[in-house]
Amino acid sequence: MASPEASRAAGVIRLAQYNCSRMAATADRLIVVILAALVLGLLRLVHASGAQVRVVPRAWLNMPQRADGAMPTRLSQTGAFADTRQLIPAAGLVSYELIEPFWSDGASKQRWIAIPAVRIGFAPAGEWSFPAGTVFVKTFELPVDDAHPEIKKRLETRLLVRAANGGVYGVVYKWRADNSDADLMDTSLTEQVGSHTWYYPSRQDCLQCHNARAGGVLGVNTRQMNRDDQLRRWNQLGLFDPAIKDSEFAGLPKLAAMDDASRSLEDRARSYLDANCAQCHRPGGTVAYFDARYDTPLAQQQLIDGPILIDQGIDHPYVISPHDIWRSIAYMRINTDGDIRMPPLARQSVDQKGVALVGQWIRSLPGRNVLDPPLISPAGGNYDHALEITLQDSDPVADIRYTLDGSVPGKLDAQYQHPIRITTPTVLRARAFRPGYTRSITTQEAFIVGSQ
Repeated sequence: MASPEASRAAGVIRLAQYNCSRMAATADRLIVVILAALVLGLLRLVHASGAQVRVVPRAWLNMPQRADGAMPTRLSQTGAFADTRQLIPAAGLVSYELIEPFWSDGASKQRWIAIPAVRIGFAPAGEWSFPAGTVFVKTFELPVDDAHPEIKKRLETRLLVRAANGGVYGVVYKWRADNSDADLMDTSLTEQVGSHTWYYPSRQDCLQCHNARAGGVLGVNTRQMNRDDQLRRWNQLGLFDPAIKDSEFAGLPKLAAMDDASRSLEDRARSYLDANCAQCHRPGGTVAYFDARYDTPLAQQQLIDGPILIDQGIDHPYVISPHDIWRSIAYMRINTDGDIRMPPLARQSVDQKGVALVGQWIRSLPGRNVLDPPLISPAGGNYDHALEITLQDSDPVADIRYTLDGSVPGKLDAQYQHPIRITTPTVLRARAFRPGYTRSITTQEAFIVGSQ
């Protein structure tokens, strides 16, 4: 089978021959045919050598050069796809994959980039710089049947554009039910997709993560792109300035995928935090002390025993508390979909595999054994009758102490020995103790009894 390059060159010859047939001079016709044949021969040599041939897309595709320009109202008008329904990218768009993608509620993603004639400013560490007119294209699909995860719904395609003024802007196109096209969204939207809740971000939401501190572009950097000879292929396409020398590839940084058993637990956990938190948690970023970037050595990240600003009501908390998930605020925040979730945007659910990975790493760090907080049953809430409350700890030897006045339980407070009867509004707090162990954090429930 002929290569795509050879097929295109053959087309050039056919077109030349057709045009030549209309020429009066035989010599002119011969010259054109010879030139087309030379083009075909050159492309065949390029294909045989394995070299990459780059098609340079138009800067900005069909998108405006600035964020205040008129946006195409349909995805098919953006210039990103040659066949929108089939997701066939336009000529010149380059597909790419990341080592450890950002968690997006279990959605799968297809990614492309349109890079104009100006090259990418390459850096082994940190972020790359992208020329004005670069367009990033990402399509999201989500499983709609938990029993058949291969059945997916196409949700949205996002375009991130490097604007003429050096900043970026983002737009979202929501796919129609028949996948014929996608329509520009003017604001955010939340909808139910099977058993999942999906959030379509607004243009303002895009800039919260794609912020100036992170260079506006997330994930497209050396540590994330260093997989499957991807950097080498881009280098052969001439996309980098400066170009990467052959001797340099082996020493380039590389994140660890969470399921890569050949990499250490520490590498995998730090890579996960880089992918999901580093857009904000970096110097000059959000109001916090730690640096989530994998490029920063662990000893300088202020992760382990790192100070925190908001303690979430936990005693002796740290960003990562060695061997203690309960006092690790970073773990707490990735393990919730509530108001304190991290990251605060772009996800509606907890990444259970990611949480398990970070928890496993924390527990592997040296430190004293830590008691889990007691389980209070039933949960707090409004009740129209008296209750019998039970307390249970995962450690059967643990000594559980509790209070009914909202104060923090200590070793001298009431010892749990039998179910606690509650007949009036009560805040029950409990904590577990055991010699040689770090005490549990305090757990609590509020019971409103007899108010109905």
